[in-house]
Order: sequence, then structure tokens, then C-alpha cells
Amino acid sequence: MPARPPEPTIASLRGASGDEQTLPLYWSFYWSVAAAQLARWLPRRPALIVDLSNGDGRTAAQAAAAGHQVLEVMDPLLTGPRDHHPEGGRPPNGAHRTTHRDGRLPRPRQGGAPSNGHAHLPPGVTRRVIADSGTLPYLGDACVDAVVAEHRALSRHLATEETIAEIARVLRPGGRVLLSVDSLTLGMALLAEQNCWAHLSDVPAAEVVLVPWPDGAITRCFWSDQLRELLTEAGLEVEWIRPRTALSPSTVEHVLTRSPEAMERLVRTELTAPPGDESLGVHLLASARRRT
Repeated sequence: MPARPPEPTIASLRGASGDEQTLPLYWSFYWSVAAAQLARWLPRRPALIVDLSNGDGRTAAQAAAAGHQVLEVMDPLLTGPRDHHPEGGRPPNGAHRTTHRDGRLPRPRQGGAPSNGHAHLPPGVTRRVIADSGTLPYLGDACVDAVVAEHRALSRHLATEETIAEIARVLRPGGRVLLSVDSLTLGMALLAEQNCWAHLSDVPAAEVVLVPWPDGAITRCFWSDQLRELLTEAGLEVEWIRPRTALSPSTVEHVLTRSPEAMERLVRTELTAPPGDESLGVHLLASARRRT
């Protein structure tokens, strides 16, 4: 009788590396939902977008494929040794990548338009820079139309307040940010799985919750109210906060194992679900706008 595969752990729900060997059907569903959410969120007109996701390149590639100019910031402190890309490292629709160690953008000219080559990329082009994605001194004030910080980027920047303040600074009035973070639902499950009961009891009263992963990495986890407060204090107007997926990994794996053709239906169900408990789900997704 074949041995049963090991039960997936809570740690397998990080999902930022691109190597989702555990729960493969759930992660296929997860990234399909993420792509659909990003497609709905992206500006309808060509825009200058800064991508701080430090993931596998899929976010920047999708934004470029939609006709936007994309500056993808790769942070050496957050980027792993391998650069995963859904299409083997080559963005679609003619987008190209160049690597620079100096990603500096000078202060914008009158009218808020940045004045260097990074800002004047043709539509549909991605330019990659190697720089700090937690502080953005190479970007001028009010110089970009949108910022995307997917792949739990703001949970990996433990001084999240500083990063959000920088995002608010570089956004033009009316500019928007889309970000994802680890939820406290995930954080408490991680603590329980590692038998950190004393730390778990401190969570309800803690203002900042830092949780270790089994591999030694540290993540900052949020309730939706905490995330809303951080965004508001930075001068951003919160449009919405929701779980990335309300459907649980076990539910998705069960359904897709029995009916692989149900993927599209599951994604559509997730996108059209009415607003519910913001605390559900392992990752929270938020959209906010800089006040005009």
C-alpha cells in the first residue's frame, strides 16, 4: 500500500518563492485569483507603475502586458537566489528588462512628470532596478501613478510604517497602491504549529506582531484594522481590504482534485463573493489611494 504524502504544514502557505510543490492545485488557484484581481485593479489608461513585490516577475510582466510603464525594484535583501518567472524570465508583449544598480529618479519637473529615462519608458516595457524597496530615495515626490507591493512585500519589510510612508510620498495625488500582507490568522497558526504558546497568548494585546517561519525568516502579520490604520496615518484613503482568497486551501484542493475543470468557476466565485470578514484568509489584500 503506497505511503500517504505528508500533511501540508502552515509554513507551506507562504507561497512567495514560486516553488509551490505543496498544495499545487491551491497555488494554481491562488495565482489565478491574484492575476484576476490585479487585472481589475490596474489603471485603465497607460500609467507609470512601480512594482515593489520582489517576487517572480509575474506582477511586473502582467502590468507591462496591459500597456503600462513598469519600474520593477529588486531588493537584494528580499530577493532569493533564484529569479522565478512564469515564462522563463522573459516578459510578454515585447517588455524587456535592464538591470541597474543606480535606480535614481530625479525630482519631477513642473507638473509632476519625472524627467529621466526610467520614467519615459515606452508603454508595455518593464525596467528592472536593483535597489532598496523599503525606502525609495531614488524616486521623487509625487512621480508615479501607482505602486504594487504584492508577494507579501510589506510583511517582509518589518518597518512597514516607513515603507508605506515612502509609497505615499512617491504617489501622485489620486495615485493608488495595491499591497498584500500576511494576516494574523496565518501568524497565529504559525505560532501554534511551532508550539509557541506563550507568544501566541500575547498576540491579542500586541501592537506589532513579528512571527518566525521555521526557516528563520521573520514576517510581520496584521489584522485588517491595523493595516487600515497604517495606511490612513500615511495619508492614504483605504478603498478596500479583503482576504486574498476566502476559500480555504483544503476546499480548493478537494474540489479541483475531483473536478479539474472547476478552476474557472472557483476563481469567478472568489472574485464575485460579497464582502465578508476581512480577517479571513492567510493573506490580506488592500487597495488605497493618495488623497488629492
